[in-house]
This record gives sequence, C-alpha cells and structure tokens, in this order.
Amino acid sequence: MNQPAPRSGAPQLTFRAVVLAIVLAVVLSAANAYLGLFAGMTIATAIPAAVVSMGVLRLLGGGTILENNIVQTGASAGSSIAAGVIFTIPALIIMGYWPDFKYWWVVGIAGLGGLLGVLFSVPLRRTMIVEDPLPFPEGKAAAEVLKAGDNPGPGLKILGVSAFSGALVKLMAASGLRIIPDTAAGAGFFGKYLGFMGTNLSPALLGVGYIVGLNIGIVVLSGSIISWHIAIPLYHAFYQSVDPVLAQEIANAGAEDAAWAIWGAKIRYLGVGAMLIGGVWTLFSLRKSLLSGIKSGIAAARKGGNEIVAETERDLPMKWMLIALAVFVLPLLLLYQAIVGNWMVSIPMAIIMVVAGFLFVSVSGYLAGLVGSSNNPVSGITIATILFAAAVLLLLMGASGTTPVGIAGAPLGAVAAIMIGAVVCCAAAVGGDNLQDLKAGYLVGATPWKQQLMLGIGAFSCALIMAPVLNLLVQAYGIGAPTAEHPNPLGAPQATLMASVARGLFGGELPWGIIGIGAIIGAVIIAFDEWLKKTGKNFRVPVLAAAIGIYLPLELMVPIFLGGLLAYVVEKRHGVLGAEESVRDRIHRPGTLFAAGLITGEALMGIFIAIPIVASGKADVLSLGLEFPGAEWLGLAVLALVAWLLYRTSMKPQPVAGETEGGPR
Repeated sequence: MNQPAPRSGAPQLTFRAVVLAIVLAVVLSAANAYLGLFAGMTIATAIPAAVVSMGVLRLLGGGTILENNIVQTGASAGSSIAAGVIFTIPALIIMGYWPDFKYWWVVGIAGLGGLLGVLFSVPLRRTMIVEDPLPFPEGKAAAEVLKAGDNPGPGLKILGVSAFSGALVKLMAASGLRIIPDTAAGAGFFGKYLGFMGTNLSPALLGVGYIVGLNIGIVVLSGSIISWHIAIPLYHAFYQSVDPVLAQEIANAGAEDAAWAIWGAKIRYLGVGAMLIGGVWTLFSLRKSLLSGIKSGIAAARKGGNEIVAETERDLPMKWMLIALAVFVLPLLLLYQAIVGNWMVSIPMAIIMVVAGFLFVSVSGYLAGLVGSSNNPVSGITIATILFAAAVLLLLMGASGTTPVGIAGAPLGAVAAIMIGAVVCCAAAVGGDNLQDLKAGYLVGATPWKQQLMLGIGAFSCALIMAPVLNLLVQAYGIGAPTAEHPNPLGAPQATLMASVARGLFGGELPWGIIGIGAIIGAVIIAFDEWLKKTGKNFRVPVLAAAIGIYLPLELMVPIFLGGLLAYVVEKRHGVLGAEESVRDRIHRPGTLFAAGLITGEALMGIFIAIPIVASGKADVLSLGLEFPGAEWLGLAVLALVAWLLYRTSMKPQPVAGETEGGPR
C-alpha cells in the first residue's frame, strides 16, 4: 500500500474538534448502552459521527478533513466503551453483588480498561495497518466519507429524519404513550406441541439488520428457530417431567406464557453452550494472529529509538506508554484488592488482566480488521477471559471463592472473574475500534498519536456517564430476569451469560446438560462454517452470531432478519449483488445512515422516557390510556412504514457525504 501524503500544517487536534468529539461520544455511548442491553448488539458510530462533524464544523466556519477525522475517532469510543460495559458490568447487578451501578467503580473499570485498550493497540498499528495491512472495512468506509465530505447536508438530513422516526415510534410504544405494543406475537398448542411466533416492533432492530446484512440476519434468525421452533416444542412434548416445578408452571399457563417459561428456565442455556464453544474456537482459530500481534508489539518496543519519523508515522512514544501502563494498572490492582482482600489473589488478578488484555486486544484488532467493529465478537473473547480467570481464581481461592458477598450473596470468586473480564472487554472493544480509526487516519494522512490521544479522551469521557445512564435504565425498565415491577426488562443477554458462567464455576446451579447440548450444537455450526469456507461459499455461519440467536428471544431476531432482507433487495435492485465491497458500500451509504439514525433516535428516546418514569415511580406515567384490541396490527403497519422509508432512501442514492458521482475514490 502506498503511503498517503501527509497534510502538513493542517489542524487536527483543535479545541472545537475535541469538544465535538466528546459530545458525540457521550451521546452515542448512551444510545449504544440502551441498544446493547435491549438487543445484545452495538453498532459502530464512526461514519454517522463523521457526517455530523462535517455539518457542525461547516456551520462554525469550515473544518479540515483531519479535524473531522479526529471527531469521528473520539466519537467511536461511544460504541466501544458501551459494548465493554454492558457486556460485563451488569452481571454484578444480576448476580446480586451490587444493588445499583457504583459510579467510581464503573469509571475505574471502564475508563482504565478503555485507556489500556488504547495503549495495547498502539504497537499493533504498524503490523496490521502498514506492514501487513488488513482490510479494516469500516475504517476504509470512514476514510471515503471524510474524503468526499464537501456536501454533508443531505447526509445530515437523512440522519435527522430517521432519528426522528425511530424516536417517534419508541415514544408511541409500551414504555411511552402506549399507543402500540412493543411486540406482536401469537402462540398455540398443536396437540402435544407448542408453537410460538412473534416479532418486536422496534425500528432500531430493523436498522441493525440493514447494517449487518442478510447473511447475519439469516444466521441469527436460524439460531432462534432452533430454540423456539425445535427445542421448546420438543421440551414441552417430551421432557416436562424432568423439572416438576416447571411442569406445574406450564400446566397453569397459556401457550405464550408456557413458551417463555420453558425458554427462560431451560432452552436459552443452549445458547450459553454454543457461546462457550464459540469463544474457545475464536481463540483457537486466531492463534496465528495472536502470535503475530505479540511479535509485532515486541518488535515495536525494540524499535523505540530516536530516529526521525514522518508525521503520519508518529505513534505515542513507547517509553511513555509503559509508564502509563504501570500508572493505570496500579489503581486496578487496588480495586481488586478491595474486592478479595488478599494480595496473593489480587496480584495474580492484575497479571491475568494485563496479559489477557494485550492478547485479546490483538485478537479484537485482527477481527476488526477482517470483518469490522460491528461484527467483532468481543463477547466471545470476554467469555474466554472469564473462563480462564475463573479457573485460575478457583485454584488460588479454593473454598473462599464461594464465600457469599454483596446484597444477594454472589460468590466472591465469580465477582472477581467478572471484574477481570470487564476490564479486558473494555480494552478489547476499544482496541479494535482504535485500529479501525487508525486505518481511516492512515488513508487520509493523519497523525497517529493525535488519534490515539483523542480516543483515550473519548473513552474516558464515556466512562464518566455510563453509571448514571445504566442506573436510569435499570430503574425505569429493569434488567435481566422479569420481576413483578418490571415484567419486560432489558435482557442484557451477554451480561446474563457472563453472570451464569462465573457463578456456575463457583458452586452455582446451572443446567449443565443443556449447556452441553448447546456446545454440541455450536461444534456442528463450526464444522458447517468450516465446510462453507473450504468450498469457497460466500455465505458463512459465524458461530457466535448463531449462538446469540439461540440465546435471545425469537421476536428480537425477526426484525433483524427483515432488515437484512431489505439490504439484500436493495443490492439486487441496484444490480450490485456479488460486486466489490466498495461498490456495495457506496450503494448502501444512504440506507446505512438512515439505519444508524433509526437506532440512535430510538435509543435516545428510550433514555429520555426513562427520566419521567424514574422521577414519578410509575411505569405508565406517559400513557395516554388509548390501549385497544388489535393494536399489534397498528404496530406492524408503523414498522412497515419505517421499512418503506428505509427502502425508499436506499433506492434513491443522494450525494451524501462519502458518495460522489464517480464512485468511491
């Protein structure tokens, strides 16, 4: 790859760019926190942030391409910190260790974990971006947006219209005005078999599906079909006697309630088993890239001399990185000591965290380089971390690891394993995003150390607001298992999984037989995907995507599939099926912006709705009292209208930022 021409003297790390980056990072991290707890997914935010930046800086007199690059770099921390936090830290609430999210603990875990992710990714830049470059699809797309940013107005209009649409539908739904329900579902008994079908009416999930595409949409829906159309009917027909308590509950319930009861008590653990085997497979399949990342880090450290390098090749100095690493690890060591109260345990915890952090930042960066940050299976990486940490802690702590702590008696060892996993998860998420941003910066001639500094600022800024946002969401909607107060809580699927795994290894009760069956299903999926790979098929079946589908409710996967199907139809109508990725990206850019707006608008409205709910203590404080029979059909019509708007926007490409008449540059 040719070295890009440096843009000498062009302003980059300006005051206005830093402030705008922080504002966007905070807003987008809050939106992604809601989306992640709701649907188990987050989306990359660099491209929407770049479009907003170009519009705002134009109003302020015009901005340079490098200023806009700094803004999108800092703003991308919003998705990575949100992912690192919501995949792990809510497990401490679910296990009953915390009654709510402790502000300074969340800041310490997320902020320091994010900063470590920046540091660990610095020595990987040269090998993954310069010497042996990986594709980094989202980084390349962001660079194209930045290069063709002369006319950001249409892109801002698309984002504005779609964000308003997503927010309005969320306001109309069950947690707001209660004009339409959150879902449309039906169930019935067919002899001994139990059938269930339903869809969530969320525009955000439709947008997620459009962004991830039909391949992933088919995979996640297929995973849910395994659970809801195969496993649940089979359990209801033949295995009720295995659990007399559950059998009694089912006997007194309607079809839909029975399906949910079986899923919650038994079948979702198939997804746990599939995720566990998927996390281990991820590490095994990337063993070569792991070694490459370690070697590149050591080589970069050895190169740290005084030679003069170009502005476009200046990373954060290795000497200062090592000093910062020591400074950041010390408070985490003290945090671990505060939990376990034993230096012989807390010191190994800190060592595990540092080693696992660097290893998994390498894995995360490699995966982000291949498939993009949105498809980066950080949760699988975190599962592997927690399993390894729990195994080591079990040896170190012995019986003391099962000591109950917290308000509901969580095992001490399980809490310690989650704390390690949380820091590593934040580091891995930030590290992958950092390399994605550095790829964009490399293509536009930016200075690496300025981007690395900006991402660190953005990550820590996001960490400062995560606890209040999470507390607001938990008080308004609930989290994890349904309760009388919150019958439809935010599922927090990854955090629930982390809590189950950690607690199960320290004496908790888990349905290990069902988890084992799930692991077998995961192994079959892996074998099938390897066969597809060897035969050169374009369609792939990533095991972690399938496992998420198995683990999550069917109703969440249906709109994701429909969004992916819509993206496929757009490609087919434009005649770009099978075309180069850059061509498809250009065609999809208006639709991608519309989808990102749907997600952001709905998520932010969900947070705003939570404020009056928490303030009043009433879940129906905004209700207009207009509930009526057949509201599900109105909800389906509203979702169909949103899908039509998304399709129409996608079929009429406009000269939005990142698109020119001659195609991508």
